[in-house]
Amino acid sequence: MRETLKNARKEKGLTQQAVADHLGIGLRYYQKIEVGERTGDFEIWDSLEDLFNIHQRKLREIV
Repeated sequence: MRETLKNARKEKGLTQQAVADHLGIGLRYYQKIEVGERTGDFEIWDSLEDLFNIHQRKLREIV
């Protein structure tokens, strides 16, 4: 589980669907990124870094 990513999303008050929509990807694909089953491409991580203002290296950590 990518706890930092999940917590950042919740702190912003965003649903997984809202983040998926922001990224232009499907909900299930985003869910797999959040739990660490998929890696996602660089564009996704760049967008997440901008959205949450947290370095993508920290967001990518799987705990």
